[in-house]
Amino acid sequence: MEQTKYSVGLDIGTTKIVAIIGKQNEYGKIEILGIGKSKSLGVHRGVVNNITQTIKSIQQAVEEAEANSGLKIGSVVVGIAGQHIRSLQHSDYITRKDSEEVIGEEDVDLLCNQVHKLIMLPGEEIIHVLPQEYKVDGQAEIREPVGMYGGRLEANFHVVVGQVVSIKNVGRCIKSAGLDLGNITLEPLASSDAVLSQEEKEAGVALIDIGGGTTDLAIFKDGIIRHTAVIPFGGGVITEDIKEGCSIIEKQAELLKTRFGSAWPGENRDNEIVSIPGLRGREPKEISLKNLSKIIHARVVEIIEQVYVEIKNYGHEEQKKKLIAGIVLTGGGSQLKHLKQLVEYITGMDTRIGYPNEHLAGDSDEEVASPLYATAVGLLMNAIKNQEKLKLTQEDILQEQQIEEEEELVYAERDTEAVARPNLHKERKSVFDKWSEKLKEFLDNAE
Repeated sequence: MEQTKYSVGLDIGTTKIVAIIGKQNEYGKIEILGIGKSKSLGVHRGVVNNITQTIKSIQQAVEEAEANSGLKIGSVVVGIAGQHIRSLQHSDYITRKDSEEVIGEEDVDLLCNQVHKLIMLPGEEIIHVLPQEYKVDGQAEIREPVGMYGGRLEANFHVVVGQVVSIKNVGRCIKSAGLDLGNITLEPLASSDAVLSQEEKEAGVALIDIGGGTTDLAIFKDGIIRHTAVIPFGGGVITEDIKEGCSIIEKQAELLKTRFGSAWPGENRDNEIVSIPGLRGREPKEISLKNLSKIIHARVVEIIEQVYVEIKNYGHEEQKKKLIAGIVLTGGGSQLKHLKQLVEYITGMDTRIGYPNEHLAGDSDEEVASPLYATAVGLLMNAIKNQEKLKLTQEDILQEQQIEEEEELVYAERDTEAVARPNLHKERKSVFDKWSEKLKEFLDNAE
C-alpha cells in the first residue's frame, strides 16, 4: 500500500504511547489498519523528561503498529499537552490597500501571520492561532470574511502558547525514533475532533479529557473553540494517593482503582473488603472499598473543581456563553465508576462519556472505540485531513501545469511574440503548515 493511502497518529501520553494507523474509506469513515501501544516511561505530566526512555517507548509502539498492519510508518501527527500550555485572547487588524477588491484568503493569512509575530515570554512559542470571529469595517460577528468587500479586517483570536524546549524535545524524540514529524497539534483539540459532534460544538460544550498525567479542557461555542486549558493532574495522582493511603505498591494501586474504584463513596457498604497479596511472604492486606472510594473521591473532586474554575473563567455563567450541551468526559480517567454522576453533582451540567466510535468504520476493533484512545483517533483524523489537503494541493499543481502546457502549445502554434500571461501556479499554505516548516527547520538546526 502506498504511503499516501494511510496516515498515522502518535499520542505521547504520560502513562501510554499509542501509534494508530488508518485511512478513510469510501463512506468518509476511518478504518483502523493497525494499532500499537507501549508503556510511557519518559513522560511526566505530559512533558518529556527522559529522551532515551521516550524514544524506546515510541519505537516499541510504532513497531507493534507496523507488525499489526504490515505497513511501514513514515510521517506522524503528534499531540502536545502538559502544564506548560497556556492560552490567551488577542485582537488584531489589518488595513487593506484596496477596499474595492474582495477580501481573499491571503488577507486572512496576513492577519494570522501578524498574530504569530506577537512577542511571547522568554522560551515560549505560539502553537495555534485560532480565529474566533471577524469584523469588517466595524461590522461584527462575521464567521467567514472571504468574498466580502472592506478596507479594515479585524479579528479576535484564541492563541495557544507552549514552551519551546518541550516542543523541541517532542520533535527530537520523533526524529531519533526514525520518524518524520508531519504536524503537531494540541491534544484537547485532537480529542474534541474524535468525540464531539458538530451540534454539540454549536450549542456549547466543554470537553474534559482525563489522561494519566494531565486533564485537558477544550470549550466550544457556536462551532468555534473558545477556551483551552491543561490542568497538571490526571489519573496518575489518584493512583499515587491510593498507593500512599493504603500502603501498597503502584501496580496494586492501579489495579484497585480500575477494578474496584468508585468516585462516589456512598455506593460502597462498610463490610465490602478486598484482600491484596502481601509482599514476599508477608500477610495479605485487607482494604475497605469504602475507604478506597473516599481516597479517590477526594482527588477527583479537586480535579473537577479546577476544571470548573476554567469553565467559569470562560464565562459559562453569562447567558450568551452558556454551554447548552454541557460536559463530555473522555480519556482513560473517564472510565472511573460513577464519575459522570459526580461531575453532574459538582457542576450542575449535563454530562456524558465521549467515545471516539462515531468517526470509525463499523468493523473497527471495539478496543479502539474506548475513551482511552480518543486523543490517538483525533490525531489520526488530523493526519488524514493533512493528507487530503496535500493531495488537493498536488492535484491543483498538476492541473495548473497541464493548463500551462496547453497554453504554451497554443502560444507556440500562434508563434506570437512575448505575450504577458497570467501566473496560474499559486500554491497556498496554511499558517499552521508554515509554522510546522519553521519548527522542522528549528529542530534541524538544534541537532
